[in-house]
Amino acid sequence: MDKPRVGLKDVARLAGVSVKTVSNVVNGYVHVTPATRTRVEAAIKELNYRPNLSARNLRQGRTGIIALAVPELDIPYFAELARLVVAAAEKHELTVLIDQTGGSREREQLVSEGFRAHLIDGLIFSPLALTSEELAARVDDTPMVLLGERVSAGTADHIVVDNVAAAKEATLHLASLGRRRIAAIGAQDFAAAETSRLRLAGYLAALEAAGLPADDRLVVHVEAYHRADGARAMARLLDSGAAPDAVFCFNDLMALGALRTLLERGYSVPGQVALAGFDDIEDGRYGTPTLTTISPDKRAIASRAVEFLADRMVKGSRVETREIRVSYELLVRESTSG
Repeated sequence: MDKPRVGLKDVARLAGVSVKTVSNVVNGYVHVTPATRTRVEAAIKELNYRPNLSARNLRQGRTGIIALAVPELDIPYFAELARLVVAAAEKHELTVLIDQTGGSREREQLVSEGFRAHLIDGLIFSPLALTSEELAARVDDTPMVLLGERVSAGTADHIVVDNVAAAKEATLHLASLGRRRIAAIGAQDFAAAETSRLRLAGYLAALEAAGLPADDRLVVHVEAYHRADGARAMARLLDSGAAPDAVFCFNDLMALGALRTLLERGYSVPGQVALAGFDDIEDGRYGTPTLTTISPDKRAIASRAVEFLADRMVKGSRVETREIRVSYELLVRESTSG
């Protein structure tokens, strides 16, 4: 036979206080004396009381669920970010519904316009296809935090990494090794490829700062940011006769694909070709050689996104929109220093 659920009345009886006082302690209200709070918390611990979150959310007109919408979960960066968002949300007693858009404009439009608004209290969104104008024209009032480069024209909180500065630092690292023909893999031409444009801008700025000429043959375009795209791009680069002695890939997955092609073609890494990526996914730490990469502070991205969203879910439009840049670090590993 199941034990009866412990309720506020049981805690109040043991602590010798009113049910309202127990509720105030559970909900974190400040107007409770330290002695009373200590007594209530001791009773909660002794009885192993757990708040009924469903009932609380129902009273507050909330579901206790937020959504995280990302382009592709089979890209490790987004999978790692999702894990960190779930962990951060747990601290706010929130459950995360994870949605995969595939970078489709139609799917992203559905997400941004609240097709699941009845299920969620807020949205953390990493769009690829929607423009800033489309995001600014959003009519759904579900609180939203944006990740990545799709600037929201001040209509949503925004958390971003400085892709230009990070790409510049990675490329300058390659130049500091004495490499003079530094290639870039990851350029894209379609309208929504903002991350690609920013990382390309950082790469070109680094070449200029290092006194190296920009050679169009060393910039390789890709359709997507997967391992296969990096492998094919590296093959095209080698077949073109451009003869790079270093390559900066715009994410780690493409760098791992490029590494495979280099090794299959008999090139030594980093002896003949130094290689760097971006994202610091786990795979790059265990390859042979291990991968030099830009490591965005994914934990900070997740925690600040949930923090901003939880704040806006309570305060709504009383909070001014915020944009922050989280830190990153260049991690030098064997692919450039072995």
